[in-house]
Amino acid sequence: MSSPARRVALAIDALRHGWPIQIDRALALLPAETGFGPGVTAPQMLISAARAATLKLANQRAAAVPEAPVLIRSGARFDLAQARALADPALDLRFPLKGPFLAEPLADRDAATAAMELARLAGILPAFLVAPTPAGEAQAVASSDLAAWKDTGQIVIASRARLPVAATDDAEIVAFRAADDHREHVALVIGVQTADRAPLVRLHSECLTGDILGSLKCDCGPQLHAALAAMAAEAATGGWGVLLYLRQEGRGIGLINKLRAYRLQDQGFDTVDANNRLGLPTEARDFPVAARMLTLLGVGAIRLMTNNPAKVAALEAVGVTVAERVPHQLPPNPHNQRYLDTKRDRTGHLLG
Repeated sequence: MSSPARRVALAIDALRHGWPIQIDRALALLPAETGFGPGVTAPQMLISAARAATLKLANQRAAAVPEAPVLIRSGARFDLAQARALADPALDLRFPLKGPFLAEPLADRDAATAAMELARLAGILPAFLVAPTPAGEAQAVASSDLAAWKDTGQIVIASRARLPVAATDDAEIVAFRAADDHREHVALVIGVQTADRAPLVRLHSECLTGDILGSLKCDCGPQLHAALAAMAAEAATGGWGVLLYLRQEGRGIGLINKLRAYRLQDQGFDTVDANNRLGLPTEARDFPVAARMLTLLGVGAIRLMTNNPAKVAALEAVGVTVAERVPHQLPPNPHNQRYLDTKRDRTGHLLG
């Protein structure tokens, strides 16, 4: 019998390939974005609460749980083309007329909520055909299995080596691996580790567009390089630093969904509203992973480079002692000014 974490890994793989899954032996689902097969239809769809709000739908039981996913039915069965047009807000201008739809009571709320989380982990849109026919063999998973998947106790140090970088030649890279998680996070330790001085620490979530391609839409690339420079300066005066590079693209929604959010931003939505229209959370990063990495590195109290008080609170909630918040603000450019304003005004970042 497979372990809970393995069942989650297999379900994520199934969703990426467009194969059906079954949650809690009750909810049979086919991902709207990646699903395939001739003549596939379904009587219902499962969509996120945020996407339902965009479509002006209300879950009949949403009063008790406003963020609950929404089960909808149309006058005819949904096919994959209709499901994709319904799931992707970037297609709203191309397919403006949708519905009418009826929101129906949701009997399996835990299973439906797990489906939304599995979609996020798979990096696909959170929308499903429900009880599709033909369905094919479904990968079974339980909503309770997600707790095992998120158990950071399985994360171990896989390898480490000296790594001179542009900011300093006194650095060591440490790679971390979990048994069932495809993501491999790394830490860069700069300077000589000592228990006498709290290290300067930066949690940096992977940003392909900013870190590698030099995107001007965000401040990720400049923040990464400025953090390394600050840690190198710290090491030069007897201190040290740790950069945690977390494989959590787009604050945890994945690269493709981040690019979808960019497309919505081009239509006039800010970064928060763009994520919500996709049916995805504004913040979905896994801070317990960072805490586990620091523990394995033997790091105690830290001086955290961040402009986000919520990040401090999230780390402290999972046992990290943040001795000091070190501001990490960089000058804006014409392309990321609105992005930075949104972080200040809507997500509580301390920016001038």
